[in-house]
Amino acid sequence: MTIRRVVPDIHAKSLDDSRDFYAALGFAEVMNQGWVMTMASPSNPTAQVTLMGDDVTAPVHPDMSVEVDDVDAVYEAMVARGATIVHPLQDEEWGVRRFFVRDPDGTVVNVLGHRTATD
Repeated sequence: MTIRRVVPDIHAKSLDDSRDFYAALGFAEVMNQGWVMTMASPSNPTAQVTLMGDDVTAPVHPDMSVEVDDVDAVYEAMVARGATIVHPLQDEEWGVRRFFVRDPDGTVVNVLGHRTATD
């Protein structure tokens, strides 16, 4: 399994206020779905933060996102070890396949992979 990036997910009361704050730190908006926004460093695009309102398909807010090359294999590994899945593995309309899993200390991790046009 290859980890492509790890991003903190920040629950924002106001996406606009949060965007303005992180922009002042040097981040630029690179994705905005209306309820979730990704800000990235222009000089290092893998340095990112995700700002979230209420998730449109999940019952809980994740604390971090881990993008992997094979989300299905990671899901199978988490199920095999008896991890608590708090959002099922599913394809989302915005082009990712994801699930949420709770770590041993209760942190909710959004594990995702980007789908290709052939998926």
